[in-house]
Amino acid sequence: MHRSANPPLAIKTRVLASLTRLVAVSLVPVAFCRAPGRGRFTACQWALALRFPAEDLRGLAPQTLAAFTHARAEAFWRDRQLIGLTSGYRDPAEQHRIFAAEVARTGSVAAARLRVLPPEESSHVRGLALDVRPTEGALWLERHGWRYGLYRIYDNEWWHFEYRTVAPVRLPSPAAARWPRRAHGDGPWRHAPRPDGGRPPYMNATAGPAA
Repeated sequence: MHRSANPPLAIKTRVLASLTRLVAVSLVPVAFCRAPGRGRFTACQWALALRFPAEDLRGLAPQTLAAFTHARAEAFWRDRQLIGLTSGYRDPAEQHRIFAAEVARTGSVAAARLRVLPPEESSHVRGLALDVRPTEGALWLERHGWRYGLYRIYDNEWWHFEYRTVAPVRLPSPAAARWPRRAHGDGPWRHAPRPDGGRPPYMNATAGPAA
């Protein structure tokens, strides 16, 4: 049986989870008044926002946002499992900084791609990717997220999930994903802005749901 390497932290996490559930239960009557028929769902989202105050759901594609919030409401009420978001939508500039920093750290584009993709390839930039916590929440999502179109994508990233309309084949790492319009070697990397300005596809009138 796996035991936490940091017992005080594990105890703190359990206490905070219990408090979050108590807050959600206490908020249900108010939530029913604000959103009739969706009281438990709404109370759950309020409580989780208090538990994970740094999370930012803005910029996610509508289908990704709906899938994530409904999945974690089920996890919360049915299985008493909390799921928080550590990173969702990223604008191209932020993704560029993350990728460039990884290239500098690892010394090559190929090595950087094992952990992060450039903006034109990243599902974070398209509003379709979710990095979640804690590990127990990610495990719940790996087991049950398919019902909402949420799938773990990479073997080496337990926290990374994406919204897909068809179940994908899991890849060893982001490096295994091949972007059809651009190939990267190990030479100096330069970011080429997307023609649409890096907006998620759901913001373009002619774009359909991205996979």
